[in-house]
Order: sequence, then structure tokens, then C-alpha cells
Amino acid sequence: MGILQSFQIGVSGLGATGNGLTVIGDNIANAGTIGFKRSRAEFQDVLSTSLKGVDGGDQFGHGAKLSHIKPTYTQGSLTRTENSTDLALNGNGFFTVQAPFGTGFTRDGSFNFDKEGFLINGDGYKVMGYTATEDGKIANKIEPIKLGNTTVPAQATKEVEVSMNIDSRSKILPFNILKPDDSSSFNTGMTVYDNVGTARLVTLYFNKANDNTWEYHACVDGKDAAGGKEGQMVEMASGKVIFNDKGNLLREEEGKNAFNFNQGAAPGQKIKFNFGKSITEGGTGIDASTQFGSESSVARHSQDGMSAATLASLSFNDDGILTAVYNNGFSRNMSQIAVAKFENNEALFKMGKNLLKETRKSGQAIMGKPHQAGRGEVVAKSLELANVDLAQEFVDLITTQRNFQANAKTLRTADQMLEEVINIKRN
Repeated sequence: MGILQSFQIGVSGLGATGNGLTVIGDNIANAGTIGFKRSRAEFQDVLSTSLKGVDGGDQFGHGAKLSHIKPTYTQGSLTRTENSTDLALNGNGFFTVQAPFGTGFTRDGSFNFDKEGFLINGDGYKVMGYTATEDGKIANKIEPIKLGNTTVPAQATKEVEVSMNIDSRSKILPFNILKPDDSSSFNTGMTVYDNVGTARLVTLYFNKANDNTWEYHACVDGKDAAGGKEGQMVEMASGKVIFNDKGNLLREEEGKNAFNFNQGAAPGQKIKFNFGKSITEGGTGIDASTQFGSESSVARHSQDGMSAATLASLSFNDDGILTAVYNNGFSRNMSQIAVAKFENNEALFKMGKNLLKETRKSGQAIMGKPHQAGRGEVVAKSLELANVDLAQEFVDLITTQRNFQANAKTLRTADQMLEEVINIKRN
């Protein structure tokens, strides 16, 4: 009887809209969940009966059912935080963690370091990334991100780079170590480090030996020299800087070079003084130190030594690279966040705790670095909010409620009609 079928159709409508309400309720409940992606309920009609058989037409429907719950992986809004280990993905991809069920994937980047130095999520699962070599180059090996040693050893200075101009109008002067200031045309001081990381002040004196030829003398105060006397300069290295007639650096000639510091430093430390790429070395000479008719001055100088140091701060950049900064100013890349992408994000399986795992329909995770091959960029000191639009959810909530009431009305009407049939016999 058609009336009885109407009961079944009404019940199917109530079940479908009830399940749809569950999806909407879950979206609303997780509106404040970091990295949450809302889902959408999709419905289908139930197999119908045709009065004409296989010829089709004149078909009765048998109600509705919930067919799919489809997650929507649209970008959520980013919010700034003060935590240097909070990360957000702007674009496609997922962070990767070591979960109890295997490899887990998440958009929740609220990370922190544990007592062993591992980068973990809120549940203590280790975050995966690309490790860096000792010189800070990012390798292609993926493993849990770890700080490692938070101290760096002292490094003796091996090279000093100087970019300067020496006044070509200076007079020719013979250098006298006993009176270095009076027997040089120009001098500049710089800090270098011995093998145990002790800072040492080295003064470079320049005196004109001949036209276009200058001598340099690297000296330290006797208080820093082995066997030296405080207040009396001791020469540790020397050499020549030779220019062409245009004032461009032609070549450099190294003389003696042995820095014998005191206070436990190793004897015979060699420090190379580099005044730029000369013409002899294949350079133009003009982008190195010069000899022009203007006042002698140093544009910049740098050296590669440093004292021992401890970790001062950590930071991520938009490429997901973790950089450690030490209290001596030295910085080093530690690792880089790994980002996974899938051919079918919607087919990932939710595991709870903001985690997903791959399925056969999602395809295998394709690991890579941020901002590469369609992966999103990493935004430091930020978190991705849920992509739930509460206004839209409330509208859907009202619509679902009306649909539920309408299906309940179908049952009530069918019940009234069936009651009329029963009343025929009574009358």
C-alpha cells in the first residue's frame, strides 16, 4: 500500500536529515579547532520502483539517504602568535608527525620542543623534517626534527677579508715596529680569535714602499703575544698589496705569517689577509681594495673565527627552515619542515587529535619542501584557524531543521490517512 511506503520514505528523510545535522554540529563544535576542515553532507535518493519496468518512467521514489561526508580543504585564516615554534601552512600540504598508528598528517602547527630537543605536537608526536649538515646545508634525509647540541665550539680565525681604499697621494715610508703609528700612512684594527676562542685585537699598519706598492704589517700588543711586553707592538704577519696605474688591485704577496698568542693559545696560527679578488686572480681589481687619490678608509672587513657560544634563540622562516642563533651572533640552519601532499585530500582518513592518515583512495604521501611543486609556504609564528563559516553553518542548521520538520509532517499525514482507512470498517 502506498501509505505504508510513505512511512518508510518519511523515516528515511528523518534519518538523512538527522545525519546531516550531525555533520553540521561537528563543524560548529570544531569552529575553534586549529587546522580543522569543515565537512559537507551529501545526499542521494533511494532506488525507486518503475511502474513500466525496464522501460522507465512513472517511478516511485523511496526516500533519501546520506551518501557522502565530504571534507572541504579550503584555506583557513591565519592568526599571529608569539610562539616561535607555531607554524601555519598557507596553501596545499600537511605537516608530518610520527603517530602511534604510523605516519600522521595534520594542518595543526602548534608545535614545541620537548626535553630531549625534539620538535613535537601537543600530543608529543615528533614532527618530521629535513636535517641539515654541520655547515648548515639542508640535506634530503627526512627524520624527526631535533635541536642537537645547543652549543658551538670556538673557531680560530683563518681568513680576514678587507675592502678598503688606500690614498695614492701618501708618502713613501719605511716601517718601524717600535714606532708603528709614525712609520705608517694608515692603520685599522680588527678582532680575530685564537684556537680557544679568545678575542684578540690585531692592528693592520700600511706603509707605502714604492709607487703602487704597499706593505701591510699585522701587529698585536705585547700583552697578547707570547713573550711580548705590554704597550709594545709585536709583528705577527706581513705582506704586500700591489696596484696597477689605474689604482686597481693587481696582486697580493704574503710575507711571514705566524700568530703566537699567549694564554694557552696554540702557537703558529696562520691568518690569511684577503684584500679582494685581484686581476692576477681573474678579477677586475676594481671590486677589490683600491688605491685612489682620496682619503684612506676601510669600507668593511670580516673574519671567520668565533668564540664558543650557547643557543640564544630559534626561528623559522617562510621556507620552513629552523635557524639557531647563538649568543656570539653566529647563526646556523638546523633543519627544514617537511610538507606532504596528496592527489586526493578528500580521501584522507580522520584519526582524531587533528590527525589524518593516507588511504588507497588518497594515494601515497609525496614528501617535499615548502613552496615547491605546488606545496604551500610555511608561515612562522602563526596558526591556521578552522575554515568553518559559522554564519553558513547556522543557515544550514535552519534548513536542516525545516527539512526534518517536513519529513516528520509526512509521517503525521500518512498516519492520519491510515487512520481514515481503519475508520472505514468501524463505520
